[in-house]
Amino acid sequence: MLSILGFSMIAIFIVLIMTKKLTPLTALIVVPVVVALIAGYGADLGEMMKDGVKDIAFTGVMLIFAILYFSLMIDAGLFEPLVTIILKKVGNNPINTTIGTAILTIIVSLDGDGSSTYLIVVAALLPLYKKQGINPLVLTCIIMLAGGIMNILPWGGPTARVMSSLQLGHAQIFIPMIPIMLAGIIWVIIVAYILGYRENKRICREGKYMEFSENDLLGESDPDLRRPKLIWINFILTICLLVVMILDLMPLGIAFMIAFCIASIINYPRLKDQQKIISKHAGNALSVAGMIFGAGIFTGILNGTGIMEAMGNSVIAVVPNDLGSNMSVITAIFSVPLTFFLTNDAYYFGILPIIITTGEQFAISAEVLGRASLVGQASHLLSPLVPSTYLLVALAGVEFSDHLKYTIKWAIGSSIIMLLTALLLGTI
Repeated sequence: MLSILGFSMIAIFIVLIMTKKLTPLTALIVVPVVVALIAGYGADLGEMMKDGVKDIAFTGVMLIFAILYFSLMIDAGLFEPLVTIILKKVGNNPINTTIGTAILTIIVSLDGDGSSTYLIVVAALLPLYKKQGINPLVLTCIIMLAGGIMNILPWGGPTARVMSSLQLGHAQIFIPMIPIMLAGIIWVIIVAYILGYRENKRICREGKYMEFSENDLLGESDPDLRRPKLIWINFILTICLLVVMILDLMPLGIAFMIAFCIASIINYPRLKDQQKIISKHAGNALSVAGMIFGAGIFTGILNGTGIMEAMGNSVIAVVPNDLGSNMSVITAIFSVPLTFFLTNDAYYFGILPIIITTGEQFAISAEVLGRASLVGQASHLLSPLVPSTYLLVALAGVEFSDHLKYTIKWAIGSSIIMLLTALLLGTI
């Protein structure tokens, strides 16, 4: 019964946002509350929601100050040299632009943090997309596809959860996944070419292709806020922030809070300018934070009612015993919907151990099933339960529902390519 409620809840949520009957924020809060009330959990609802918000609160704080920090750096002109380099490389060709997007995202994603990747790549490339007349959904699609592949890095999250849950090392889980990731990267670049080719044809057909120069792009920011003389100081500060993030020297939210305050004082010593920066970007930061806390309520109710665990168990239960010898392939296939409908923590710490126990009955090793469980990560970032996804669509100025509809087939394609590669190489 709980699993039926869970799948119904997520189906209703997706239908409501894709048909644009409700905003994602409203749907994230209203749908689980109504379902929990129907299921008879009204008395415990407040505590569940509070726990969910508490679990995700620090992520919300991190995103608020990350948006403020990188927005300040954009206004100050930190990324202008990067835009100039990209312009020289891609020219006025949308195909070059989309392929460049994939390569840049892959490089920036090496830090393992999706939020910072979105902030940096969108900041650098969105003006270029606007000037060339490329649909911004192409930008969010390519970024998310590349991010989904790079999310498998051990410091990206899912792989670390697998290693922790199964008590295995990176040599057993991650190293064999490298060729599969390379196949996924090649697929993303191919998709980028296809999307760029389509956009180029559309732009030429509609006569909306625009010639532009470096000054056109750089002119989109407020010239009064640019600080070209401080570019090296801002660069060093940003590198220090990334080092702190990669080495995990302190909580990322705290690091962004401190970095934003330092950057504000250095670049805009006048109180009036500091207030201008905050006012200019507060709306974007607030809209993303609201979505994060809404997602906290959604997952809090899913966890508190036991719906999330029941959903995972019900999926495992439908696998017939005579297919047990193919448990690794089944795990890889089901990892796509399971990591979409569940959080990574719920899947890797709650469901994966059950899969491992089942696999032992068929003499399938834990490391093989652990690697198989990572195949779904190519589609995971599209999940409405991933907070950073709302940051991406907000930065690019697109609707979550449009992004989901546009990207999902390509994301599933990534999972299929990775699965076929894994089978071909015998990784799973």
